[in-house]
Amino acid sequence: MEKSYAERSIHCCFGGKVGFYNHQSRETKTEMNFSVFMPPQSKYSKVPALLYLAGLTCTEETFMIKAGALRLASDKGLALICPDTSPRGANIEGEDTDWDFGTGAGFYLDATQSPWAENYRMYSYITKEFMKLVEGCFSIDPDRIGIFGHSMGGHGALTLHFKNPNKFKTVSAFAPICAPTMCPWGEKAFSNYLGNNPEDWNKYDASQLVKTCGDGPEILIDQGLADGFLEKELHPHLFEEACRKSGRSLKMRRHENYDHGYYFISSFMSDHIDHHMEQL
Repeated sequence: MEKSYAERSIHCCFGGKVGFYNHQSRETKTEMNFSVFMPPQSKYSKVPALLYLAGLTCTEETFMIKAGALRLASDKGLALICPDTSPRGANIEGEDTDWDFGTGAGFYLDATQSPWAENYRMYSYITKEFMKLVEGCFSIDPDRIGIFGHSMGGHGALTLHFKNPNKFKTVSAFAPICAPTMCPWGEKAFSNYLGNNPEDWNKYDASQLVKTCGDGPEILIDQGLADGFLEKELHPHLFEEACRKSGRSLKMRRHENYDHGYYFISSFMSDHIDHHMEQL
């Protein structure tokens, strides 16, 4: 595939390479940033990959810097792929007003409401454009791709897996927004991006999608019990109940004293990588 992206920087790391890139997106009509870690094994053959979706305010750099995943991925021969969390520089009035909406808060959906609909198309960007780019330009096995994420990105990982199980074969999440139709973050984002039709909201709610998605691989979720967003925003109990009713296998682990940040994520990163590698 012809190279359709620009290199911003390349860094050797644990025998592999971390690259930061950008490209012009037809879906978002903006320049989009992304990062990729390729392990040393990719020099000789195509490798499995995990797509990581980050949370509110994060960028394509956050995971690579903070998650403690690179040594683990190098040891396992695993590629790590990180898109940005939203379009940037779309010049929409109000996109930079709030930290939990607009820039850095794309919610991995396709907006239908003006003025967001033209640019805020993160679902189509990832599923129709971005994955084709990285699969075509990096030594990644397209039949062995999993997805995971954190908070808003955990919501994205669950929903993208449920809607694309043949592409994203495995799934896990750290402190995901499990029922965005039932929390302030989701209500704010969905009403502005999608309008006020509950059926449109349910298309991006993991606790709704799991009811009809059928059987699939076991889902792993880790949740800190000292997470300040747990009761108001995350609602893992609603997803747990939806999985129970649908019969979907879920390993929900709750951890005393852990909060919402990357100290928590890095503490359990090895378990998530093992979870995906065993199934991939």
